[in-house]
Amino acid sequence: MTSEVMSNGKKKLDPVLTELCFNLQKASNLPSTNEELTFLNELLQSKELNALVNIHNKIISNVDKKRFFPVPALSDGMQVLADVLELILQKPRRSPDCQELFFMLQKPHLQGLLCAHDAVAQKDYYPHLPDIPVEEDDESELTIKIVQLVKSNEPLGATIKTDEQTGKIVIARVMHGGAADRSGLIHVGDEVVEVNAINVEGKQPNDVLEILQNSEGTITFKLVPAECKMNIRESKVRVRAHFEYDSSLDPYIPCKEAGLDFKKGDVLHIVCQDDQYWWQARKEGDKHMRAGLIPSRALQEKRIIHERQAQNEDENGQCLDPVMADEDGLTCSPKPTRCLVVAENKNKTKKIIYDTAENDDFDRELIATYEEVAKLYPRPGVYRPIVLIGPPGVGRNELKRRLIDTDPGKFRTPTPFTSRSMKPGEVDGKEYFFVTRERMEADIEKGKFIEFGEYKGNLYGTSADSVKAIVNSGQVCILNPHYQALKMLRTPQLKPYIIYISPPSLDVLKETRVANHARSTFDVHNSRGFTEEEFQDMIKHSEKIEFLYEHFFDETIVNDDLLGAFSKLLAAVNRVENEPLWVPASWVQ
Repeated sequence: MTSEVMSNGKKKLDPVLTELCFNLQKASNLPSTNEELTFLNELLQSKELNALVNIHNKIISNVDKKRFFPVPALSDGMQVLADVLELILQKPRRSPDCQELFFMLQKPHLQGLLCAHDAVAQKDYYPHLPDIPVEEDDESELTIKIVQLVKSNEPLGATIKTDEQTGKIVIARVMHGGAADRSGLIHVGDEVVEVNAINVEGKQPNDVLEILQNSEGTITFKLVPAECKMNIRESKVRVRAHFEYDSSLDPYIPCKEAGLDFKKGDVLHIVCQDDQYWWQARKEGDKHMRAGLIPSRALQEKRIIHERQAQNEDENGQCLDPVMADEDGLTCSPKPTRCLVVAENKNKTKKIIYDTAENDDFDRELIATYEEVAKLYPRPGVYRPIVLIGPPGVGRNELKRRLIDTDPGKFRTPTPFTSRSMKPGEVDGKEYFFVTRERMEADIEKGKFIEFGEYKGNLYGTSADSVKAIVNSGQVCILNPHYQALKMLRTPQLKPYIIYISPPSLDVLKETRVANHARSTFDVHNSRGFTEEEFQDMIKHSEKIEFLYEHFFDETIVNDDLLGAFSKLLAAVNRVENEPLWVPASWVQ
């Protein structure tokens, strides 16, 4: 059926189209007008249609011969790439070829090529055309489809509801990866007519569920197809959860059996975000195909705001925080979150002098629910800064000192800037960078300092450029700043690994510090132990820092034993250098 070329260079008409033209001219009893016949005749003889048929024939021929369109060996090349990177990282000793492969697989051009390959292999290039409109000549005739599913221990993976306008039972959602989704025959909006030959007209969703629960073996659905089928593709979004969720305690989840429980810090694969209040997700690395329901970001934010308002009303007898209008009635949660904001004691003389301006009202507006993340692979010679956050007196300075002492050539802390005069024996750039007050104030105004403060009339601070200089030199930058410096540090340029050094419970805190004769860091003039009030302040500071910034922490180390905490710190630094870790998605784009 391929076209032939004549000696004058013109193409013949396709044989099949030529035969159609001939038959069309011979037919005399067609119920058509002369204009319609003329149009068909001209169409069949047009160069455009003949060219399209010619291309179609060649494609079919090549597909049959598998010359230009081989079947892809796999459709998840990017996942294979990630698996190979993981395997390479697990090798204690890597050959030069192995190292070269490791760097090559991280090249954006190669990864872009694999993304395009996966899109073609998964046929994402196919156009999505609207459904053919249904003719409504005879409304009494309905299209019915019969779907049979084998009942097993696995849930069917679909939820039902009563349509508010028609009162019919319809499919509310289809869970990705579930039995209903894998069948490809059940879609959102399909009307349920019968279940196992039982008519469900006038019944409630719970009645239908009871029929399903009492069914054995094969379950047969009689459905009226939805007018518009929603063919939803699975997304590739990963998020880190900043709260804990137990679906069995959620009174508002549409179906408790479909809920997905998770812990704070879990990484979730969000496969569908089409519902305003309920997303579908899987735990990252979970082998189960079926997705589960989790509250959406908008819903969880409303819950947190409501919980904080309710807490303030309980404690103060009045509302202190503004609350968004809640139109859907989803306003409560079985697990209230306490609002732990405490006032600082400004009257103490502290050894910690780098304090940025406090702004708790701004921080309280940051409601942490989910954060989109991606894996960041380590790069030899480029180390992420290690940031130690914690309340004053918890032991960050000692942990930082011990870490630097393990390898002073590798671990460094930035030299701070000051506006005070140089003392005898000091060297500019060693203890401090000595600059004028005017220059330091100008740099502070330009946002060049990650933290700054004033002590005894002199300015002190740490510049962002000094941190970048250490990173660019191939060394590991170690920081233990004031917690509010996280706003300036947590950027795609620096990519810090933030470790929270937490105090143990109050009783353990006092016991361990007294047993080890720990010296107070709140008084620079006298060497003495911690007072009861200082222990209390340490716990209050810890609660405040966790409330405001816990969603920034990559890891938490409880300093109940200095040797144990230091061992955990070394292990964390080793992971940062050698393992791929989850970071904000914007850091790897």
